[in-house]
Amino acid sequence: MPKRVLCSYGIDIDAVSGWINTKDGSRANPTDISRGVFGATVGIDRLLKLWDKYNIKTTWFTPAHSVESFPSQIKKIIDAGHELGLHGYTHEFVSTLNEQQQRDVLKKSIKVLQDFTGKKPRGWTAPAWSTSLETIKLLEEFGIEYDHSFMHHDSQPYYVPDPYVTTLTTTDVSKPASHWMTPMSTLKPSSVVEVPANWHLDDWPPFQLSLTQASTHGYVDTATIERLWKEQFEYLYRECPENGSFVFPISIHPQVSGKPQVILLHERFIEWVNTHEGVEWVTMEQIVDEFKSGQLSGVTIDGGAAG
Repeated sequence: MPKRVLCSYGIDIDAVSGWINTKDGSRANPTDISRGVFGATVGIDRLLKLWDKYNIKTTWFTPAHSVESFPSQIKKIIDAGHELGLHGYTHEFVSTLNEQQQRDVLKKSIKVLQDFTGKKPRGWTAPAWSTSLETIKLLEEFGIEYDHSFMHHDSQPYYVPDPYVTTLTTTDVSKPASHWMTPMSTLKPSSVVEVPANWHLDDWPPFQLSLTQASTHGYVDTATIERLWKEQFEYLYRECPENGSFVFPISIHPQVSGKPQVILLHERFIEWVNTHEGVEWVTMEQIVDEFKSGQLSGVTIDGGAAG
């Protein structure tokens, strides 16, 4: 058997929710809101056409706000046979919420998606990949099977370690050095499968111009990102042993990848990837199913001091 590559697109339908997540309740800029509406309408339609062209099934992570605000658009995604996963309610940065707020958002979001699709969502990705100590504990509590937010590995699924039970001593220079000179405790796997996140396979930082987000650029040449994605794929494909496998999860946003020049990038990249033997385009829930059943290899994340 040849090597096997499971490529997957995760699409974050931030739409308007990402722009009204001001964290302090300040008024959102109407022009930014219009960008979100573009993503929820024009962007979704263009991406659905793209996936149909190449017969690709994908995973769409949606804030519940997007489902309730643009139900006819989200229905198109479901009707086309794609997977729907969790992405907060209004794209809340989980790291800024207390535990009860996190629990309330997760409970509400699950209900909205379950009522809309008729089935409970299986996966979750943290808005802005900004997680908390309680993240994994709460995903387990609510029976969510997989996450797409952590970066312990870049191309293999794994059971994500629970940061809630990991002991770390941060550096506090107001105290004697002996206070912080201690190793991290042993990492303990949870029951939540991780489909790795990767900032270098994300369309937002290079292609989204935001005057309030220092990490965004907006005017990166698509050829630069195409080369970056290809080089990552080339290395993993070359180093993957015969009869081996790896996953290649790409994270995109309709208000970014719905732009004409980025659509063309995806077309070129998909066609190039498809020239490699053993490539399959799958949803993230398929990756999880194969990993849990033993059909797909993965890794065990180890590290920290013994004990």
